[in-house]
Amino acid sequence: MAEQERFSIVSSNATGGDVVVVGSLNLDLVATTDRLPLPGETVSGTNYAEHPGGKGLNQAIAASRSGASTQMMGAVGDDTAGALLVNEAVSASVDTAFIATLAGTSTGRALINVDNCGENCIVVVPGANSLVTPDMAKGFINQIRRPGKRVLLAQLELPLDTVAMALQAGRRSGMISILDPAPSIELPSSLLANIDVITPNEHEVDLLGGVDHLLASGIGAVIVTLGDDGAVLHRPSAPPVHQTAIGINVVDTTGAGDAFRGALAARVAAGWTLNAALPFAAAAGALATTIAGAVPSLPTREAIEQLLVTSG
Repeated sequence: MAEQERFSIVSSNATGGDVVVVGSLNLDLVATTDRLPLPGETVSGTNYAEHPGGKGLNQAIAASRSGASTQMMGAVGDDTAGALLVNEAVSASVDTAFIATLAGTSTGRALINVDNCGENCIVVVPGANSLVTPDMAKGFINQIRRPGKRVLLAQLELPLDTVAMALQAGRRSGMISILDPAPSIELPSSLLANIDVITPNEHEVDLLGGVDHLLASGIGAVIVTLGDDGAVLHRPSAPPVHQTAIGINVVDTTGAGDAFRGALAARVAAGWTLNAALPFAAAAGALATTIAGAVPSLPTREAIEQLLVTSG
C-alpha cells in the first residue's frame, strides 16, 4: 500500500501512539573479551554479565522508552529467568498481559561475546520462544483490536508461521507492520505481502533478494541499516533517502539495531512519516552503543531528543 495511504503526516512534535510487539524474550549471557575467537579457538574473557534481552523484548522496551504505549506478546518458561524478563518489561511500562508463562519449559537464552571494539557474535537458544503458536498470535491481535493508529512490530526469533499469522492478522486489523528480518532466513512471498516496512541490514537484504525484489513484492518501504554508514530508506518511485550515522563513542553494539527499530516504530505510531522518523531512530541506535548490554542501553525519548539537538 502506498506510503501516503498508510502513513499520515503530522507535526514533528507529535507524541503517543500504540506499538504492538510480537516477539522473543531471552536472557542475555554476555562475555567480554579482547577479541572474538576464531573457529575452534578459546580466548580468555575479561568480564561476564547477565541482561534481559531477546529482539522482541528489546524492541518493546525501546518503543516504550521512545514514548509509545506498548504491548507485547510472547512466551517465557516457568523459571527465574522468565520472571526476571517479565518484571523488566513491566518496569519499562510495557503491557505484559499477553506474555505467556509455559510450564515445564526454559526461557530463551542468548550467548553473546563482545570484543574490545564493541563488535559481537551471538548464539540464540529459543526455549519458550519456539512454542509461540500462530493461534496465540492471531488471538492476541484479535483481542487488542480497536480504532486508532497502531504499529505491529515483529522479528524472526519466533516460529515463521507464527510471525506470518501475526502480520496477516495485523493487516486485517489495519495496523502498520514493521518487520525486522533477523535472524536472516528466506521469506515466502505470502509473508512479504503483509509487510509495510522491512528493516534488513546490508547482509540480510541480499539474502531476501535485494531492495527491488522486496519493493516489487508489495512492501511499502525498505530501510537498509548499514551500521557506521547509517541507513537508507527505499520506496517505490522515490529516490533513496540516506540517513547518516551519528558519531559517538562505541562501547557495545548489542541492542543498537533494536533501539533503532523500537524508536522507529514509536515515531511511526505517533504519525510521523518515515523520513521524519529516521533521524530519531538513528539517534536511538547511536545511544544504545554507549552502554554495555541490550536492555540497559536502550535510551529514553528525552535522551534521544537531546542527542539530536547536540549533534544537529
